[in-house]
Amino acid sequence: MKLLLRFSRIIDRLNAAIGESVSWLVLVVVLVSSANAVLRKTMSMGSNAALELQLYLFAAIFLLNGGYTLLRNEHVRIDVLFVRLSERKRMWIDIFGILVFLMPVTLITAWLTLPVLIRTYVGSEHSASAGGLLLWPAWLLVPVGFALLFLQGLSELVKRVARLRGIDLPPPPGAAAAAPPDPLEVLAEARLPGERA
Repeated sequence: MKLLLRFSRIIDRLNAAIGESVSWLVLVVVLVSSANAVLRKTMSMGSNAALELQLYLFAAIFLLNGGYTLLRNEHVRIDVLFVRLSERKRMWIDIFGILVFLMPVTLITAWLTLPVLIRTYVGSEHSASAGGLLLWPAWLLVPVGFALLFLQGLSELVKRVARLRGIDLPPPPGAAAAAPPDPLEVLAEARLPGERA
């Protein structure tokens, strides 16, 4: 189990590093979008390549952060019933979901995109728009992103099994030590000078 947990920590660190790095692409998207809009409105110099670059960057943010989002347990869930279950039952449900849904979907998606990636790379295909970018970098993001999500699924599976065996785990890399206080709660609890408790 120690070897598997070590492997899990390596995957966690990999996805944390990629997720934190890729998050900076949001700023790049804003800058590219703003520059393109200003050039288009002021000098009539809009660029199809810049518009496509925005899409490529957005795809990178979305696809390469999937593993990081799973690491942080921030994927959308419907927790109406889940939160009422014991921790042990939640672990078993997570294991089932990882094995039956997450892993097969990530493997199939990565596998099915490989032929398209190879075709666009070998053929040096460009998008159909004038001045369009090469297509293969965008297609490369799909199998890489789903591979990172698959690896994080393996890591989460190892951690769930470890928890079922009673092993305490440290918080994932990049996890906040404590959530900041909600400003509305702070204001609601605040008292005016001279006010009694």
